[in-house]
Amino acid sequence: MDWEIVIGLETHAQLSTESKIFSGASTNFGALPNTQACEVDIALPGVLPVLNIGAVDRAIRFGIAVGAEVNRRSIFARKNYFYPDLPKGYQISQYEIPIVLGGQVNIRVGDSEKTVNLTRAHLEEDAGKSLHENFRDMTGIDLNRAGTPLLEIVTEPDMRSAQEAVEYAKTLHTLVRWIDICDGNMQEGSFRCDANVSVRPKGSTQLGTRREIKNLNSFRFLQRAIEFEAKWQIETLEDGGSITQATVLFDPETGETRQMRTKEDAHDYRYFPDPDLLPLEIDNDWLQRARATLPELPGARQARYQTDLGLSRQDASLLVASRETADYFDATLAALDPADDAGAAKLAANWINGELAAALNRAELELNQSPVSAQALAALLARVLDITLSSKLAREVFEGIWKGEGSVDEIIEKRGLRQISDSGQIEKIVVEVIAANSQQVADYQGGKQKAFNSLVGQVMKASKGKANPAQVNEILKQKLGNP
Repeated sequence: MDWEIVIGLETHAQLSTESKIFSGASTNFGALPNTQACEVDIALPGVLPVLNIGAVDRAIRFGIAVGAEVNRRSIFARKNYFYPDLPKGYQISQYEIPIVLGGQVNIRVGDSEKTVNLTRAHLEEDAGKSLHENFRDMTGIDLNRAGTPLLEIVTEPDMRSAQEAVEYAKTLHTLVRWIDICDGNMQEGSFRCDANVSVRPKGSTQLGTRREIKNLNSFRFLQRAIEFEAKWQIETLEDGGSITQATVLFDPETGETRQMRTKEDAHDYRYFPDPDLLPLEIDNDWLQRARATLPELPGARQARYQTDLGLSRQDASLLVASRETADYFDATLAALDPADDAGAAKLAANWINGELAAALNRAELELNQSPVSAQALAALLARVLDITLSSKLAREVFEGIWKGEGSVDEIIEKRGLRQISDSGQIEKIVVEVIAANSQQVADYQGGKQKAFNSLVGQVMKASKGKANPAQVNEILKQKLGNP
């Protein structure tokens, strides 16, 4: 039997506020256990929650960015369950009337485009954390995360493969960082996914029984977990078994999922409106203020790069993979003389997506830590465009900038890297190379193109890589004639 995988994702994005959603306690990561949990967070008797307006602003921005309906009136509810790291015995969340309804995220998998529909996005507080390492026969409780503001973003069951789920998660990760509502740090738990996975016979319209894989904090784990879970469900059904709705965990060591508990339904949580919090009301002015803070979104900027600058879809999509990269590209172009060659945008994209990205990766640095500023890269590209430097020589200058050896022009002079563009000087070298390589000349004139490439290499070697490659090719062909 052919099976179809059905996937929906629930993503918890930690909002980038300095304080928690209902208290003034800090949200900074890495503090000693229980040093950032105030009276509200640990639920001392008589304390009352106060809503953090910054968290609401960020939720509104997200709703606008995904084309969703931002509810003018939303309600906070109590989600009741007992867990050691939940001091109140309930979590403040939104249930019947969330702040954001609907919306869409467009993804691309290979050559195919797909729209993933969102069900909702709602505000809630995080729970604390149970610590099992370094404890024997005990569990430690750290309440620093209790009350941290989250936006839970829930999709429809629209994805049909682990690859689609990963592309959606990556696109969403880019978006929340782009609009500056979440730092996206997956290692610190700022962006984590729960995957609801079920399978059904191909062609069926009825959903299968889902199992929810909790707290996946890397794209690689997300893909591995979904692939294993889907395979396990298919094998279980083909062996005559049945699937029970459950919450499962993914073990990266074994690459397997294991059941943690049977899955609760909404009625098990006994949701009811929180009596300590008034309904949240958003007026037109608030919406307009939030809209005004949004930058140009990734899709719009990618389209502009392709339409206005003539970049390929691949180049443009790499540039908008992060707002930092797109801003760096824009700053590079802004620093180039407008009279420069029309290929400046393509050249800048090639260098940023290629040489710069590779250097940052080797050094394990983020773009904002780059030793090569956008202005320095622009100065380097200007010397490529005015034929002062060949691509090979430009890479040497780039290395010098990276090492802090000075400005582009200082490095060119210090290292003697100025490209030879004098046709008479190049012609002299070409004549010498032809005279010294009679066999390769004969091979080329006999129709072997590789021999010509070898002669070009000999000229470049003789000029110590400084000869203008285009002129070398032209002069060689003039001297050798057609094969």
